[in-house]
Amino acid sequence: MFRGGKATEGTHPVKVNTKFLTALSGAVLLLAVAGCSSDDSGKKLNDWAKGVCDQAAAPAKQIDDANTAISKVNSGGSPADVQKADSAAFQQLSSAYASLAGIFQKAGAAPNGDEGTTFQQNAVTTLNHLSAQYESLKKQVDALNTSDQNKFADGLKSVSDSLTKTTADVQSSITTLSQGDAGKALAAQPGCQRVSSTASPTGSPTAS
Repeated sequence: MFRGGKATEGTHPVKVNTKFLTALSGAVLLLAVAGCSSDDSGKKLNDWAKGVCDQAAAPAKQIDDANTAISKVNSGGSPADVQKADSAAFQQLSSAYASLAGIFQKAGAAPNGDEGTTFQQNAVTTLNHLSAQYESLKKQVDALNTSDQNKFADGLKSVSDSLTKTTADVQSSITTLSQGDAGKALAAQPGCQRVSSTASPTGSPTAS
C-alpha cells in the first residue's frame, strides 16, 4: 500500500485508505441491515425499529458527506490544507456516530426481552467506541508536523495504520450486533436501508 519507507511528496495515506473509512461505516451500519427477513417479530418491535431508523437519516448523511470530503482531498495540496480537511472529516464522523449511539440510547431496549436489552446496549457501546476512535484519529491528524512535507506524509501513514486497526476492531464487534430479531426488524425499515446506502461510494480513491 505504501511503497518504501520514505515518505513521498504528494502521497496522502488517509486519502488512499478512505476505503477503510467506508468499510468502517458500512460495518457499523450493518446492525441496521443485517439478517433481513420477512418474519415480523411483533408490532412493538417494528415500532421500536421504525423509531430508530426514522432518526438515522441525518447522521447517515453526515457520514456520507465526510467520506466524500476525504475522497476529494487534494493529495498534492499543502500539508496545512490536507490536515484541515482530514481533521474536519474525522470530527464529522465522530459526531455522526455519537448521534447514532444517542438514537439507540434514547430508544431504550428493543421490546423482545433480554435479547433486546443486550442488542441495544451493544449498539450504543459499539457506536460510541467508533465515535471515540474517530476523535482519536482527529487528534492524531491535528498533531502532525505540517512544516515538513516528508514528516507530514510519514505522520499520515501512522494515521492510516490506526485507521486500519480501528476497522478491524469495530468489524469484530459487528458480528454480534448483526444478529437477532432486533437486527431483522431494523433491516425491514426504509430509513435503515437508506443508512446502509451511505457506505457504497462510487469508487475508491487511489494514490499515484
